[in-house]
Amino acid sequence: MANVGALLDDMCVEGDELDELVTELDEERWALPTPAEGWTIAHQIAHLAWTDDVALLSATDPDAFAAVVDQAARNPLGFVDEGAEERARARPADLISTWRLGRARLAEALRSVEDGRKLPWFGPPMGVGSMATARLMETWAHGQDIADALGITRTPTARLRNVAHIGVRTRDFAYAAHGQTPPADLFRVELVGPGGEAWEWGPADAAQRITGPALDFCLLVTQRRHPDDLAVETTGGDAAHWLTIAQAFAGAPGEGRKPGQHS
Repeated sequence: MANVGALLDDMCVEGDELDELVTELDEERWALPTPAEGWTIAHQIAHLAWTDDVALLSATDPDAFAAVVDQAARNPLGFVDEGAEERARARPADLISTWRLGRARLAEALRSVEDGRKLPWFGPPMGVGSMATARLMETWAHGQDIADALGITRTPTARLRNVAHIGVRTRDFAYAAHGQTPPADLFRVELVGPGGEAWEWGPADAAQRITGPALDFCLLVTQRRHPDDLAVETTGGDAAHWLTIAQAFAGAPGEGRKPGQHS
């Protein structure tokens, strides 16, 4: 994986590119429904703004972050939706301004975190590199929802390696989120990046294998496409099962997408 500075740069660029996608939208298009049930484009940006602010608390005020975790524990199924709903009511210009400011503050704070410090989160604590990767992944995934709502096909970039990496690293978390025990053996994941480059994780001689285009794998682990609609192939029953529960994001298991659902 890239060094922390490069990961933070990638996180910022991912946010900037999504910003370009929404900045000129009129109010009617901000209200367009996205594939996430009940969420408009405004909800998607509101969620990203809210999560960036919570990540900022994790980096700068652990006690305040712990209070947010306590609130989430009291309403685990509705907490995220409530945060998005509240902020989505803002005028689009105000919402995007808030999101931009939060992104900038988070990037600055993460660059200042001392080496080796773990940041608390809703899942396991993570280092700055992992936090940056998680924020990039969420921005890319929610950006996919927005692109789908607008009928836009985005050009995949090498930043997908960060999304794929967190998808691989969260394998055991996905099992735990579903109340299942992960396999003891590691899986082999072999993906083809947007430029034809080979991205690989896990032992070369692993019996359980996942192969395919990096874009398709990223769409799968962020639950933006149903596995039936993707060119991701598996060898071994454990690998095939993992693809039905994989999730690169913290929190309760998502419902994912139905076969053929792209909007």
